[in-house]
Amino acid sequence: MFAEVLADLVSAEQVPADSHFFDDLGADSMVMARFCARVRKRPDLPSVSMKDIYRHSTVRSLATAFADTPQTAPEPAPPADPVPPGSTPRYLVCGTLQFLVFLAYSYLTALAGARGYQWVADSPDGLGVYGRSVLFGGADFLGLCMFPVLAKWILVGRWRPGEFPVWSLAYLRFWTVKLLVQANPAVLFVGTPLYVLYLRALGARIGGQVTILSRFVPVCTDLLTIGSGTVIRKDSYLLCYRAEAGRIQTGPVTIGRNAFIGEQTVLDIHTSMGDGAQLGHASALQHGEAVPAGRHWHGSPAQPTELDYLRVAPARCGAPRRAGFALFLLARTFLLTMPLWLAGGYLLLNKVPSLTGRSDAAREPVASAAFWLDALLVSAVLFGLLLIGGLLFLATVPRLMHLPIEPDRVYPLYGYRYAMHRSVSRLTNSRYFTWLFGDSSYIVHYLTLLGYDLSQAEQTGSNFGIGLKHESPYLSTVGRGTMVADGLSLMNADYSSTSFKVSRTVIGAHNFLGNHIAYPSGGRTGENCLIATKAMVPLDGELREGVGLLGSPSFEIPRTVERDTRFDHLRTGGELESRLAAKNRYNLRTIALVLLIRWGQFLGVTALVLATAERDGMAGQLLDAAFLPAVLVFTTVYYALMERCLTRFRPLEPTVCSIYDRYFWHHERLWKVPQGHFNAFNGTPFKNLLWRMLGVRVGRRVFDDGCDLSERTLTTIGDDCTLGFSSKIQCHSQEDGTFKSDRTVLGAGCTLGINALVHYGVTMGEGAVLAPDSFLMKGEEVPAHARWGGNPASAGGTPALGKPSTVPTLRGGSR
Repeated sequence: MFAEVLADLVSAEQVPADSHFFDDLGADSMVMARFCARVRKRPDLPSVSMKDIYRHSTVRSLATAFADTPQTAPEPAPPADPVPPGSTPRYLVCGTLQFLVFLAYSYLTALAGARGYQWVADSPDGLGVYGRSVLFGGADFLGLCMFPVLAKWILVGRWRPGEFPVWSLAYLRFWTVKLLVQANPAVLFVGTPLYVLYLRALGARIGGQVTILSRFVPVCTDLLTIGSGTVIRKDSYLLCYRAEAGRIQTGPVTIGRNAFIGEQTVLDIHTSMGDGAQLGHASALQHGEAVPAGRHWHGSPAQPTELDYLRVAPARCGAPRRAGFALFLLARTFLLTMPLWLAGGYLLLNKVPSLTGRSDAAREPVASAAFWLDALLVSAVLFGLLLIGGLLFLATVPRLMHLPIEPDRVYPLYGYRYAMHRSVSRLTNSRYFTWLFGDSSYIVHYLTLLGYDLSQAEQTGSNFGIGLKHESPYLSTVGRGTMVADGLSLMNADYSSTSFKVSRTVIGAHNFLGNHIAYPSGGRTGENCLIATKAMVPLDGELREGVGLLGSPSFEIPRTVERDTRFDHLRTGGELESRLAAKNRYNLRTIALVLLIRWGQFLGVTALVLATAERDGMAGQLLDAAFLPAVLVFTTVYYALMERCLTRFRPLEPTVCSIYDRYFWHHERLWKVPQGHFNAFNGTPFKNLLWRMLGVRVGRRVFDDGCDLSERTLTTIGDDCTLGFSSKIQCHSQEDGTFKSDRTVLGAGCTLGINALVHYGVTMGEGAVLAPDSFLMKGEEVPAHARWGGNPASAGGTPALGKPSTVPTLRGGSR
């Protein structure tokens, strides 16, 4: 029966029982995913997952594996509850109130900033400008830090476990607090004792000597408990809430003493870790799971392991050292950073001869030639200085900062070298230049300028995508012929609660790395490996070479299949040289075009600044209130229009082609349109308007808490869907030299968990739920109201979820 199902998919009369799915039959993962979906629909056949396919790669071995399974299948997880239709009036009212809240906050910040700047500008001399900049800058910074804390305690009080519907008044308070605490400038102190103090002020119970490196700020902080001596690596999610089926659910996350949480991990609500427990990189704890004290777990879903992820010895780092480092950061902020912004802006706009006419032009009508000439001059000068000066700065200053740090030497935290390491990491992780040069041959030259060891690099025209992170570019080596998709994080540093060390991270030659991979120093992969999207890189065992790795924890799959080699003739010899040269010319035009697009937005914002500058009275205050919303609206409409113009207002079509095909060059140009402003719309009805502007087929009342859609016009999202924070719908893949894209459809009422990723060619039935941190592979079909989870996702990859028994008490005992 397996052979009959597969024969229909590979268009064969019959399938030999001993033929290899990939090597002999020429199938790929998309074909086999459809095979699994058809098998699941047959009541007379056992359910088969993609992991089963890779472990048993012939019909005979697959049938043999399931021949010994019990006739009575284990009880499946309970289906997801049907999602009742949402209320459109409540949806519209909530959006209106959210807009008013944003408008009020914009008015307060703009008013305070304008008054403070005017006070600084009225100073009679340079010393006075600096002094007033210190006073106002410090007061403004403290106010911005303290206001979200006060707002949280006034609006919510203490968070408690429970749930409430989206678009309700309870949700409006939740959204307001979330917006404020995540936009707080205190987040800039992540990785320092000041950030821990900020979380404590919000109600989190955190012990001493805790190191938190993740920039994802917990929202329901009263439900977060972290024991002393714990380390939490970057890109970890401990939000203490999740969105599912149109409701916000809050619950505790409890971490014991001396615990370790790796990079790119998710801890769902109602999870816990005992004293001395560890959770590895690219792993997740699902609802209700607990790691016992002293045990090490990894994977998604997590499972026991003997691997020790704490790989650096402790050092002496007492309370005086931590306090001194915190005081140093505050002094630098008050005495240098804030005055630099204020005094620098004053000098730029009032002392530079070519810009001294700005004040007079600001009072000119917006339609006047003088106004637009001034805007053109200011925007062109600043844009050019930032572009050229930024490259020169990144090529020199971080290198000097890195000199005191020796590889593989243990240093205590919160000292001079830790400050240098932290600054190098922040400065060299410039999203702007990676975005500008990524997906082209020019990214190799840029990364070499930063300090990457790419001496053996072999140009492919797509060596690195537009998303790339590291902790030290000077300790990053990538081998010859290796290609990297978006979202790679090179882990050059190891941390304990008292110490850190930096080590070289080496990726071998002729590898291909998919999306969203955390690659640690000491990863056990060599040459000619394929590391699939969201796969965990092994840190133990034999050196993997000539294989593919999929899942978390990862398991071996074929390095390549026959269908992925159809364009190999374009990757060698003279054909490669001519097509690579053509791609380089096209990418150079793309860089020029996106710089022009970016400058157009910069010009528009500059014009808004000049149009609202130095206006007195009530009119000036109204302009101050409207400034930030106007900038956001202009940026959104402008970039949406630019993206639609690049597609000529036509939808994308599913395709399979070489990366040296002109269509692919056009497709990857769309990824260059900036989308950082999307985050401002998370959790509001305006996010759905944005998606519709960009061509997404979006249903009614969709709750989007921060989803990323890579191919908008290939995505369909049904009514009342719930898209979790940092979830992704990616309607494409690039495997070596082959690019593939297809449509993805989410039925009404579907839920995507936090940091879940849905690949291309996927269909999710109505009310289906994908657990946090799951990877739903290409071609999968999720039945209606099913619960799937894991990496790769399957019906058995997530525990049954219990429903909270109480409605949360938000403040003072009121419901």
